[in-house]
Amino acid sequence: MGKTSSREWTRIYLIYGMDQCQTFVFLLCQAILFSLLSVLYLRYFNQISSVFETLLSIAAVHGGAARFAAGFTGSVTALSALCLFYAAANFFYSAVPLHSEMAQRMVDAVNDWSTVRLALDLGCCGRGILLNTVAARLKKEGGSGRVIGLSGPNKAELAATLRAAKVEGVEEYVTCRTGDATRLPFSDGSFNVVMSGMFVHTVGRGHREEVATAERGRAVAEVVRVLKEGGIGVVWDLVHVPEYVRRLQEMKMEDIRVSERVTAFMVSSHVVSFRKPTHHVHGPPEVRLDWRFC
Repeated sequence: MGKTSSREWTRIYLIYGMDQCQTFVFLLCQAILFSLLSVLYLRYFNQISSVFETLLSIAAVHGGAARFAAGFTGSVTALSALCLFYAAANFFYSAVPLHSEMAQRMVDAVNDWSTVRLALDLGCCGRGILLNTVAARLKKEGGSGRVIGLSGPNKAELAATLRAAKVEGVEEYVTCRTGDATRLPFSDGSFNVVMSGMFVHTVGRGHREEVATAERGRAVAEVVRVLKEGGIGVVWDLVHVPEYVRRLQEMKMEDIRVSERVTAFMVSSHVVSFRKPTHHVHGPPEVRLDWRFC
């Protein structure tokens, strides 16, 4: 799939904004601060060397080490500034353009949307980027399909999601509601498609690791439960993807595929897709790497 153009990136940002923008601002401010310190080191290097020489003389260290220590400190400061600028840029790219591109790739993982009557966006993160991408595909198919976005109890965030859907012209295809990812408020086999983007890793956050792992496992099991037989699940997430694959294998899901690594928010992420079997399957399912996702 082609890259999103800069004009589309600007439009996406204007519609959806950026979640956790304080992190981006913090990284950018730190990068600017370290850049200023680097300039000061360069401008007043001799004076700073003199300070280091005074400090090192107290420890009876040879005076020649002072310039080396000052230069080393200045180099580390400059390198820190570069790393912080990179981290801020990667955070912005991950939160806005990459999120949109990955949403499109996730939607493309479902071959036939014309048969989809009901889809679920678990987490509804990014103020509805994935949700509205699904809705746009359903609208393009011209059928009677609808998508439900399920999120936490933040009413203001849900209102922002619905506003974005209206701007995108897909509000009639979208419904939003709150709920618990480990106890989805839907009956068994409710959805033809279930998707989740950058959400499952947050389930159980704040608990001990073994508790959080169990909670994420329950969330994956709930995704499987609410899928119809033959339904498709697609999850894009950070860090814990091998965990999800093992859980899907335990539940005998079919056609489990793991995409190539995609760097998001400075860590590895992958897309996992699978199909719920229409009959009981014996033996371990096959797991394939499908590079078409990336």
